[in-house]
Amino acid sequence: MPASIPTSLASWNVNSIRARKDRTLAWLETYQPEVLCLQETKVTDDAFPRADFEALGYHVTTCGQKTYNGMALLSRTEPSDVIRRFDDDDAEPEARFLSARFADLQIICVYVPNGQVVGSDKYAYKLAWLDRLQRHLERHCDPDQPLVLCGDLNIAPEDRDVCEPAAWAETVLCEPGVRDAFRRLCGWGLVDTFRLHHDAEKLYSWWDYRQLAFQKNQGLRIDHILVTRTLSRRCTRVQIDRQARKGKGASDHAPVLATFSNEG
Repeated sequence: MPASIPTSLASWNVNSIRARKDRTLAWLETYQPEVLCLQETKVTDDAFPRADFEALGYHVTTCGQKTYNGMALLSRTEPSDVIRRFDDDDAEPEARFLSARFADLQIICVYVPNGQVVGSDKYAYKLAWLDRLQRHLERHCDPDQPLVLCGDLNIAPEDRDVCEPAAWAETVLCEPGVRDAFRRLCGWGLVDTFRLHHDAEKLYSWWDYRQLAFQKNQGLRIDHILVTRTLSRRCTRVQIDRQARKGKGASDHAPVLATFSNEG
């Protein structure tokens, strides 16, 4: 018998749940994923508008932070084994990691630091954070079991994930150091579900608010749903919902939605 897992899962950097609450609620009513992983909620746990999402039938699990960062899992069933930080000795003031189990599936939702500028202290923090994530997988997870690692990874893994590869080549989203970190995650045993179903270029999940970047499709694919190989064989569809990026008051990110079969 195959492991029991949620059959639909989405990831979305909402860039403030307060500013995007109504959009998120409307999106949930349309797509009704079993689990929605949110990043950059920008609220403390007690300030998250949980009642609105509970009214739609979702359990709300948060790892919040005032003004910056913040994570949430919205799920049809209540999760177990919730973890809100890396299991290491390093202090972590930023809410960027949230892990939970749903039946036989472990979900790790992350908001990887942007890094600001290559060579800066913030970029060093980004690389160190990615190393900690790698060590967490190696110490506590099994690549032979169903697992999802999703979120805003702030990495465009290949040139085809970037609108102008030459212009972005030495930035914190595309520089070889972060792409190497992405490859190491995949080398541990993760598969980029989007590329299971889409080979094309110019398919992005983030567009700058400035200079009509969305209207010109000048974006990057930095939001990902990565899964272990055993789960990748059951991934039937992945889509980036560009529609959710349209209109006044949209997040600068679009949600990514994956569906899975509980057969085979």
